[in-house]
Amino acid sequence: MSERILIERPEAYGGAVQIIRFNRPEKMNAFTQAMYGTMVEALQSAEADDTVRVHVMLGTQGCFTAGNDMQDFLAYAISGRISEGEVGKFLTALASLKKPLIAGVDGLAIGVGTTLNFHCDLTFATPRSEFRTPFVDLALVPEAASSLLGPMAMGHQRAFAMLAAGIGFSAEEARDAGLIYKVVGEEELESETLAAAANIASKPPQAMQLARDLLRKTTRDAAIVRMNEESALFTERLSSPEARAAFEAFMARKKKA
Repeated sequence: MSERILIERPEAYGGAVQIIRFNRPEKMNAFTQAMYGTMVEALQSAEADDTVRVHVMLGTQGCFTAGNDMQDFLAYAISGRISEGEVGKFLTALASLKKPLIAGVDGLAIGVGTTLNFHCDLTFATPRSEFRTPFVDLALVPEAASSLLGPMAMGHQRAFAMLAAGIGFSAEEARDAGLIYKVVGEEELESETLAAAANIASKPPQAMQLARDLLRKTTRDAAIVRMNEESALFTERLSSPEARAAFEAFMARKKKA
Protein backbone atom coordinates (compact mmCIF):
# COMPACT_ATOMS: atom_id res chain seq x y z
CA MET A 1 0.00 0.00 0.00
CA SER A 2 3.02 2.30 -0.26
CA GLU A 3 1.48 4.17 -3.19
CA ARG A 4 -1.59 5.10 -1.08
CA ILE A 5 0.24 5.96 2.13
CA LEU A 6 3.64 7.52 1.57
CA ILE A 7 6.10 7.34 4.45
CA GLU A 8 8.96 9.83 4.36
CA ARG A 9 11.80 10.74 6.70
CA PRO A 10 13.41 13.64 4.82
CA GLU A 11 17.16 13.97 5.06
CA ALA A 12 16.65 17.72 5.31
CA TYR A 13 15.53 17.11 8.89
CA GLY A 14 18.09 14.43 9.63
CA GLY A 15 15.38 11.78 9.70
CA ALA A 16 13.90 13.36 12.84
CA VAL A 17 10.56 14.10 11.13
CA GLN A 18 8.42 11.26 9.84
CA ILE A 19 5.76 12.27 7.33
CA ILE A 20 2.71 10.08 6.77
CA ARG A 21 1.12 11.34 3.58
CA PHE A 22 -2.34 10.21 2.49
CA ASN A 23 -2.06 9.65 -1.25
CA ARG A 24 -5.31 8.40 -2.75
CA PRO A 25 -6.64 11.60 -4.33
CA GLU A 26 -8.89 9.80 -6.81
CA LYS A 27 -10.91 8.58 -3.78
CA MET A 28 -10.46 11.77 -1.73
CA ASN A 29 -7.84 9.95 0.33
CA ALA A 30 -10.49 7.67 1.86
CA PHE A 31 -8.88 5.08 4.14
CA THR A 32 -9.02 1.32 3.59
CA GLN A 33 -8.10 -1.29 6.17
CA ALA A 34 -4.77 -1.79 4.41
CA MET A 35 -4.04 1.94 4.57
CA TYR A 36 -4.78 1.96 8.29
CA GLY A 37 -2.39 -0.97 8.68
CA THR A 38 0.38 0.91 6.90
CA MET A 39 -0.11 3.93 9.15
CA VAL A 40 -0.07 1.80 12.31
CA GLU A 41 3.21 0.21 11.26
CA ALA A 42 4.71 3.63 10.48
CA LEU A 43 3.65 5.12 13.81
CA GLN A 44 4.90 2.16 15.82
CA SER A 45 8.20 2.05 13.92
CA ALA A 46 8.81 5.76 14.47
CA GLU A 47 7.88 5.54 18.14
CA ALA A 48 10.54 2.84 18.58
CA ASP A 49 13.23 4.77 16.66
CA ASP A 50 15.13 7.34 18.72
CA THR A 51 16.08 9.19 15.53
CA VAL A 52 12.46 10.17 14.90
CA ARG A 53 11.23 12.98 17.15
CA VAL A 54 7.93 14.06 15.61
CA HIS A 55 5.15 12.61 13.43
CA VAL A 56 3.49 14.64 10.65
CA MET A 57 0.30 13.78 8.75
CA LEU A 58 -0.50 15.40 5.41
CA GLY A 59 -3.02 14.80 2.64
CA THR A 60 -2.94 15.89 -0.98
CA GLN A 61 -3.70 19.28 -2.49
CA GLY A 62 -7.31 20.18 -1.75
CA CYS A 63 -8.11 17.10 0.33
CA PHE A 64 -6.93 15.81 3.70
CA THR A 65 -9.15 12.72 3.87
CA ALA A 66 -12.81 11.85 3.35
CA GLY A 67 -12.52 9.36 6.22
CA ASN A 68 -13.30 5.70 5.73
CA ASP A 69 -13.71 4.13 2.32
CA MET A 70 -17.32 3.11 2.92
CA GLN A 71 -17.36 0.01 0.73
CA ASP A 72 -14.15 -1.29 2.29
CA PHE A 73 -15.36 -0.34 5.78
CA LEU A 74 -18.75 -2.02 5.42
CA ALA A 75 -17.18 -5.20 4.07
CA TYR A 76 -15.07 -5.37 7.21
CA ALA A 77 -17.64 -4.02 9.66
CA ILE A 78 -20.01 -6.96 9.20
CA SER A 79 -17.41 -9.11 10.97
CA GLY A 80 -18.30 -7.30 14.19
CA ARG A 81 -14.64 -6.91 15.17
CA ILE A 82 -14.10 -3.20 14.61
CA SER A 83 -11.96 -2.69 17.72
CA GLU A 84 -9.71 -5.61 16.79
CA GLY A 85 -9.17 -4.47 13.23
CA GLU A 86 -6.81 -1.94 11.69
CA VAL A 87 -9.12 1.00 12.46
CA GLY A 88 -9.08 0.18 16.16
CA LYS A 89 -5.32 -0.34 16.13
CA PHE A 90 -4.83 3.02 14.41
CA LEU A 91 -6.97 4.92 16.91
CA THR A 92 -5.24 3.23 19.85
CA ALA A 93 -1.85 4.08 18.32
CA LEU A 94 -2.87 7.75 18.07
CA ALA A 95 -3.96 7.88 21.69
CA SER A 96 -0.79 6.10 22.83
CA LEU A 97 1.82 8.22 21.04
CA LYS A 98 4.72 9.46 23.15
CA LYS A 99 6.14 11.73 20.46
CA PRO A 100 4.41 14.89 19.18
CA LEU A 101 1.95 14.64 16.29
CA ILE A 102 1.34 17.49 13.82
CA ALA A 103 -1.16 17.63 10.96
CA GLY A 104 -1.48 19.84 7.90
CA VAL A 105 -5.06 19.92 6.60
CA ASP A 106 -6.06 21.21 3.19
CA GLY A 107 -9.66 20.71 2.11
CA LEU A 108 -12.02 18.02 3.33
CA ALA A 109 -11.40 16.41 6.71
CA ILE A 110 -14.34 14.07 7.21
CA GLY A 111 -14.97 11.58 10.03
CA VAL A 112 -11.64 10.31 11.29
CA GLY A 113 -10.08 13.12 9.23
CA THR A 114 -11.57 15.43 11.84
CA THR A 115 -11.33 13.32 14.99
CA LEU A 116 -7.64 12.43 14.59
CA ASN A 117 -6.92 16.12 15.18
CA PHE A 118 -8.02 15.75 18.80
CA HIS A 119 -4.83 13.67 19.17
CA CYS A 120 -2.61 16.20 17.39
CA ASP A 121 -0.42 18.63 19.28
CA LEU A 122 -0.55 21.16 16.43
CA THR A 123 -2.83 21.26 13.39
CA PHE A 124 -2.43 23.77 10.57
CA ALA A 125 -5.28 24.17 8.08
CA THR A 126 -6.04 26.18 4.97
CA PRO A 127 -9.08 28.49 4.65
CA ARG A 128 -10.77 26.04 2.27
CA SER A 129 -10.66 23.22 4.82
CA GLU A 130 -13.84 21.76 6.29
CA PHE A 131 -14.09 19.59 9.40
CA ARG A 132 -17.17 17.39 9.55
CA THR A 133 -18.27 14.19 11.32
CA PRO A 134 -21.37 12.49 9.83
CA PHE A 135 -21.51 9.72 12.46
CA VAL A 136 -25.09 10.31 13.62
CA ASP A 137 -26.21 10.89 10.03
CA LEU A 138 -25.18 7.26 9.45
CA ALA A 139 -26.95 6.20 12.68
CA LEU A 140 -23.58 5.62 14.36
CA VAL A 141 -21.73 7.28 17.26
CA PRO A 142 -18.53 9.36 17.54
CA GLU A 143 -15.16 7.57 17.62
CA ALA A 144 -11.47 8.17 18.40
CA ALA A 145 -12.44 9.29 21.94
CA SER A 146 -13.89 12.44 20.36
CA SER A 147 -16.89 12.17 22.68
CA LEU A 148 -14.45 12.78 25.55
CA LEU A 149 -11.85 15.04 23.94
CA GLY A 150 -14.33 17.15 21.95
CA PRO A 151 -16.18 18.67 24.92
CA MET A 152 -12.88 19.14 26.77
CA ALA A 153 -11.40 21.11 23.87
CA MET A 154 -14.48 22.92 22.56
CA GLY A 155 -17.12 22.92 25.27
CA HIS A 156 -20.39 21.01 25.11
CA GLN A 157 -22.28 23.08 22.56
CA ARG A 158 -19.58 23.19 19.90
CA ALA A 159 -18.79 19.52 20.47
CA PHE A 160 -22.49 18.68 20.14
CA ALA A 161 -22.73 20.73 16.94
CA MET A 162 -19.79 18.87 15.39
CA LEU A 163 -20.15 15.34 16.75
CA ALA A 164 -23.91 14.92 17.15
CA ALA A 165 -25.57 17.46 14.84
CA GLY A 166 -22.96 16.83 12.14
CA ILE A 167 -22.46 20.53 11.44
CA GLY A 168 -19.34 21.25 9.42
CA PHE A 169 -16.75 23.66 10.79
CA SER A 170 -14.66 25.95 8.63
CA ALA A 171 -10.96 26.27 9.40
CA GLU A 172 -11.61 29.52 11.24
CA GLU A 173 -14.42 27.96 13.28
CA ALA A 174 -12.25 24.94 14.07
CA ARG A 175 -9.45 27.25 15.23
CA ASP A 176 -11.81 29.30 17.39
CA ALA A 177 -13.18 26.06 18.85
CA GLY A 178 -9.70 24.85 19.82
CA LEU A 179 -9.60 21.89 17.40
CA ILE A 180 -6.73 23.32 15.36
CA TYR A 181 -3.83 25.68 16.02
CA LYS A 182 -3.51 27.96 13.01
CA VAL A 183 -5.04 28.83 9.63
CA VAL A 184 -2.49 29.36 6.85
CA GLY A 185 -2.58 29.90 3.11
CA GLU A 186 -2.75 26.98 0.73
CA GLU A 187 0.73 27.64 -0.63
CA GLU A 188 2.22 27.90 2.85
CA LEU A 189 0.54 24.89 4.47
CA GLU A 190 3.24 22.29 3.97
CA SER A 191 6.15 24.63 4.66
CA GLU A 192 4.50 25.97 7.86
CA THR A 193 3.63 22.45 9.04
CA LEU A 194 7.12 21.11 8.41
CA ALA A 195 8.76 24.20 9.91
CA ALA A 196 6.79 23.56 13.10
CA ALA A 197 7.84 19.91 13.00
CA ALA A 198 11.49 20.87 12.52
CA ASN A 199 11.28 23.30 15.43
CA ILE A 200 9.89 20.60 17.71
CA ALA A 201 12.49 18.11 16.47
CA SER A 202 15.24 20.58 17.40
CA LYS A 203 14.22 20.61 21.07
CA PRO A 204 15.77 18.28 23.66
CA PRO A 205 13.77 15.10 22.91
CA GLN A 206 13.39 13.74 26.42
CA ALA A 207 12.23 17.09 27.76
CA MET A 208 9.79 17.42 24.86
CA GLN A 209 8.29 13.99 25.51
CA LEU A 210 8.00 14.71 29.23
CA ALA A 211 6.30 18.04 28.55
CA ARG A 212 3.86 16.42 26.14
CA ASP A 213 3.18 13.63 28.60
CA LEU A 214 2.37 16.12 31.33
CA LEU A 215 -0.05 17.94 29.03
CA ARG A 216 -1.83 14.73 28.01
CA LYS A 217 -1.42 12.62 31.14
CA THR A 218 -4.90 13.20 32.52
CA THR A 219 -6.63 12.32 29.23
CA ARG A 220 -4.50 9.55 27.67
CA ASP A 221 -5.75 6.58 29.68
CA ALA A 222 -9.27 7.98 29.79
CA ALA A 223 -9.21 8.38 26.00
CA ILE A 224 -8.41 4.71 25.46
CA VAL A 225 -11.19 3.69 27.87
CA ARG A 226 -13.63 5.98 26.01
CA MET A 227 -12.50 4.58 22.66
CA ASN A 228 -13.42 1.10 23.85
CA GLU A 229 -16.84 2.34 24.97
CA GLU A 230 -17.40 4.09 21.65
CA SER A 231 -16.26 1.01 19.73
CA ALA A 232 -18.72 -1.25 21.53
CA LEU A 233 -21.59 1.12 20.76
CA PHE A 234 -20.33 1.65 17.21
CA THR A 235 -20.33 -2.11 16.58
CA GLU A 236 -23.78 -2.47 18.10
CA ARG A 237 -25.13 0.35 15.97
CA LEU A 238 -23.80 -1.16 12.76
CA SER A 239 -26.31 -3.99 13.02
CA SER A 240 -29.24 -1.72 13.86
CA PRO A 241 -32.14 -1.15 11.43
CA GLU A 242 -31.38 2.59 11.60
CA ALA A 243 -27.81 2.10 10.42
CA ARG A 244 -28.78 -0.32 7.64
CA ALA A 245 -31.29 2.19 6.31
CA ALA A 246 -28.79 5.06 6.61
CA PHE A 247 -26.04 3.15 4.80
CA GLU A 248 -28.39 2.01 2.05
CA ALA A 249 -29.48 5.60 1.50
CA PHE A 250 -25.85 6.78 1.52
CA MET A 251 -24.74 4.18 -1.03
CA ALA A 252 -27.75 4.95 -3.23
CA ARG A 253 -26.89 8.66 -3.22
CA LYS A 254 -23.26 7.85 -3.97
CA LYS A 255 -24.21 5.57 -6.87
CA LYS A 256 -26.53 8.21 -8.29
CA ALA A 257 -23.85 10.88 -8.01
